[in-house]
Amino acid sequence: MTTLHPNGAYEQVEFAAAAADRALDAGGGIVRLAPAWVPREFCTPGRRIRLHPDDYYPLGKDRGGIDERWLSSAIRADNGPLTGPFEGLSLVVDPDGGALIPFDEFVAHHGAALIGARLWDKFGKWPMYSKFFDNQQALPFHFHHRDEDAAKVGKLGKPEAYSFSPHMNNHLGDHPISFFGFQPDATREQFRERLARFAEGGDNRVTDLSVGYRIQLGTGWDVPVGVLHAPASICTYEPQAASDVFVMCESWSNNREVPAGLMWKDVPEESIGDFDYIIDLLDWDANADSSFGVNRFMAPYETRSPRESDEGAVERWVVYKSVAASGKELTVRPGATISVTDSDAYGLIVVQGHGSIGAHDVEAATVIRFGELSGDEFFVSAEAARAGVTVVNRSSVQDLVILKHFGPGNEDLAEDQPPQ
Repeated sequence: MTTLHPNGAYEQVEFAAAAADRALDAGGGIVRLAPAWVPREFCTPGRRIRLHPDDYYPLGKDRGGIDERWLSSAIRADNGPLTGPFEGLSLVVDPDGGALIPFDEFVAHHGAALIGARLWDKFGKWPMYSKFFDNQQALPFHFHHRDEDAAKVGKLGKPEAYSFSPHMNNHLGDHPISFFGFQPDATREQFRERLARFAEGGDNRVTDLSVGYRIQLGTGWDVPVGVLHAPASICTYEPQAASDVFVMCESWSNNREVPAGLMWKDVPEESIGDFDYIIDLLDWDANADSSFGVNRFMAPYETRSPRESDEGAVERWVVYKSVAASGKELTVRPGATISVTDSDAYGLIVVQGHGSIGAHDVEAATVIRFGELSGDEFFVSAEAARAGVTVVNRSSVQDLVILKHFGPGNEDLAEDQPPQ
């Protein structure tokens, strides 16, 4: 039986080669993943990621509420000294009921046989993860580092992307507007002055320098490294690079002060207090791009296959401008059975309906208790993806809807560009 560790992770977690082999073989190259919940002290849960209503603060007020569920993650969250031992890390379910298997070690064990030679040879690990970010209000204005800057604090850079699934948004929260970048006439001096006001308390009003966009469900945005952003209060599907690095720039959010230390948590010790160092981390041209909306907005478009007209299913690219990852939404109509092929390994999450994927029964979650397993998240090996995965919708009335997240350089995307 799987039980809850006092620090918030599952208690029975260990790597064993025999269990790792058994999990991959039993599922025909598809493995089931346990939910990976992540709290954030600076956020207020939006309560749309299908946790039980009593379980959004399972670790206490000091750790903050559960705002994120990480998907296909081979990294751990960085939430300071109280971070749980497996926080943010996906765990593979042993089909024989044994201990859960850390996904990073699972990937290292199987290597190219799991994620494909292209990604394994280039990265030597699974290089992305996705998440559901679920906040009742907008997230504070922040940005993520480039690789070379993140390396100074022992991390990787983090380009990311947003997709706003209607299936995860029964409400839009308190502030369904995202801020991106700067107004074209904003200056370094204005931004530096807002940063300096962070430590004074109250609201430093840094988003006065930015541009707000009303969010449309079913669409998305590309968010490159070095670009400031304050994501809307929408439950957001976020494929991104495998890193948890950021600089917080807004001092007031969620009706409370943002801890000042979050501005400096990923800054070298010798540069703490140097606002010009933070400004130099930005990609100023990208932030002040007068065509930011045109260049970064993503409307979904259909993949070449499957198409609804001939297979009872439709698949759409929902994330396709990011250098770090890409994403699809697959909708299988009631009663339909299809076979879907992809060139790369991918993680997936079922957001509506029930049926089967390969040898696994699947169902979208309704209510999940913190620390319990679910049947909605899986990882598909490169070999299984290329051979074709059989997907069955067992409902007679409801679509089966699946979100799929891929690593960088997806070969299918290179051949399936959006219409101009």
